[in-house]
Amino acid sequence: MPSLKDLKIRIESVKSTRKITKAMQMVAAAKLRRAQEAAEAGRPYAERFNAVMAGLAASVGDSDTAPKLLRGTGKDDVHLLVVMTAERGLCGGFNANIAKLARARADELQGKGKAVKILTVGKKGRDALKREYGDLFVGHIDLSEVKRVGYSDAQDIARDILGRFDADEFDVATIFFSRFQNVVTQIPTAQQIIPAAFEAEEGADQGATTLYDYEPSEEAILADLLPKGVATAIFSALLENGASEQGARMSAMDNATRNAGEMIDKLTIQYNRSRQAVITNELIEIISGAEAL
Repeated sequence: MPSLKDLKIRIESVKSTRKITKAMQMVAAAKLRRAQEAAEAGRPYAERFNAVMAGLAASVGDSDTAPKLLRGTGKDDVHLLVVMTAERGLCGGFNANIAKLARARADELQGKGKAVKILTVGKKGRDALKREYGDLFVGHIDLSEVKRVGYSDAQDIARDILGRFDADEFDVATIFFSRFQNVVTQIPTAQQIIPAAFEAEEGADQGATTLYDYEPSEEAILADLLPKGVATAIFSALLENGASEQGARMSAMDNATRNAGEMIDKLTIQYNRSRQAVITNELIEIISGAEAL
């Protein structure tokens, strides 16, 4: 049974921990609002951009004149998995869920005899996968020094991926991130970015593209916009990850704060009972001594 001193030290330690988790919860709540606004503000542009690109891609089809980013290499042998996670932990299952989705995809592809390469964005994804898939790593992008992620950061990542594609290092590229839904729910998502895969808007008229005349040609426009589409998809994923990370951290720290409070209550009860037992024993000893006299 721990002594009164040990119990008191532990209570003070848990109280200090509760102060830290409460402070982290408040910081995450403050950052979440800005990150959520950024993610939600970026969605309409990304959705409309994809809708326009879907129309262009549908008019071009899989012809030989279509840009390489649209038609692909014609093979499906080498897959690049771009795993995008946070630089820090203490955010619940946010990082683990993304890594779990990437791990499942890697195992699935290897089971089909495909070659897999992994590019990580964020330390936590690299740490989660390097033990099992370290020999598949082809690079890592560190954003720990970036205070606020911007479009230029997405462009740097896109240039890295496009450079590898131009060098014929892979055939298909897929990004893994977490889509923000609310503070409690973040959805791990896999999105193919090379070859470009666009989905037309629901309810849109498939023949509507015939109403537009493009100058220059659709192929020329796609060749110019597809690299920007890769950067746009990556930037959207970074924004979604930013909001998801803060939401997951806020929820995790709230749970940690409540758990610390419950532990303090239990330790306080145990301390009071132990203290009462010590006082009772002292009284018994005094009374017994008095009666012996």
